[in-house]
Amino acid sequence: MINITHKSTTLRKAIAQAIVKVSSEETIAAVVNKIVPKGDVFEMAKVAGLFAAKRTADMIPDCHPLPVEFTSVNYEIKGLEIYVLVEIHTIYKTGVEVEAMHAASVVALTMYDMLKPIDKNISIEQIKLIEKKGGKTDYAKDKEQNLKAAVIVCSDSIASGQKEDRAGKVIIQKLEASKVSIEDYSIIPDEKEKIQSKLRGFVEAGMDMVIFSGGTGLSPKDVTPEAIRPLIEREVPGIEEAIRSYGQARMPYSMLSRSVAGLIGNTLVLALPGSTKGAEESMDAIFPAVLHLFKVLEGPKYRH
Repeated sequence: MINITHKSTTLRKAIAQAIVKVSSEETIAAVVNKIVPKGDVFEMAKVAGLFAAKRTADMIPDCHPLPVEFTSVNYEIKGLEIYVLVEIHTIYKTGVEVEAMHAASVVALTMYDMLKPIDKNISIEQIKLIEKKGGKTDYAKDKEQNLKAAVIVCSDSIASGQKEDRAGKVIIQKLEASKVSIEDYSIIPDEKEKIQSKLRGFVEAGMDMVIFSGGTGLSPKDVTPEAIRPLIEREVPGIEEAIRSYGQARMPYSMLSRSVAGLIGNTLVLALPGSTKGAEESMDAIFPAVLHLFKVLEGPKYRH
């Protein structure tokens, strides 16, 4: 199965459809009046669909087992066609569109099985996804904003050439994946004055994002939070909470990180860990959702 451990848990919904087409009004009447010999078609098929929704991962090899937290099965009759609509919700890392289509198909097959003794010309048509919400595509609209970012690595050893930077490059890759333009990439020592000087310069230049990597731990040389916090005008604690919560679910030492998030004017300032994995997971925790911040900063003209 595809690795989804880097994804964040969100509310996800899907609606799928199947159409059961019969050959006579008598068949429709038998279903509506509950006189089909095998029993109540709508109720039996609904039960089968509920089982199918929860067992999708057992039937489709690449589907992840996930918590199905809501399932509804509804019917609509249009002439000789019975429309099956299945809606499924979950709070998880991946969507439920296959679960919804699987359930819709099993509902339709159950109806076919129950009706075939009285109607030899039944067909199942248009099993398809009608709607899905909550996945990464819902946030894609926030990517198209022509945003600019500067990435600054704070490390004495990297600045002196003793080590190679990897964390900053991971941050750049994640930004580029979110369609953010990289305007500057620099490496500086763990020095409070240099950190503040860089930050002030980028804010004055109108940079949308300034992202620091390194110096967020608890060693004597880790001064990035102390350098940045006095300049922050508005803290965004939810970003810091999201980063630490995401990291803590993967590595218990994440509780020791002192990531910082806040605004100076309309510039988003982030201080992320200097380890490659820490930087990568921090970016995964908040992107692309954090880009919505720039829509909010547009003020009253922007409304969902």
